Amino acid sequence: MSQFAVVRTGGKMYRVAPGQVLVVERVPGDGEFTLGDVLMVSDEQGTLFAEGNKVLPVTVKARILRQERDTKIIVFKKKKRKNYRRKQGHRQDVSRIQILEIVRTA
Repeated sequence: MSQFAVVRTGGKMYRVAPGQVLVVERVPGDGEFTLGDVLMVSDEQGTLFAEGNKVLPVTVKARILRQERDTKIIVFKKKKRKNYRRKQGHRQDVSRIQILEIVRTA
């Protein structure tokens, strides 16, 4: 049985496993950090869910590989028959991170 966890960062939830590389919204800093909002963890010891405001005794350690910018999206607003058009581009700041390990602390 493989080990995985569900974490929340940048307002989104991600299913992560050790060794996985994923792109999340910008995480400030460099080097290693811990993801604090762990909602679920599953490993050999069983599955553990967060209930309400209860914090799980789990830490997910990750390393920032690169700070970059996502692909450009076009935001286009138009109101027909009103001669109203607005075109704007947006590039989100993102971090490419690698999950190092998932540790149960209790």
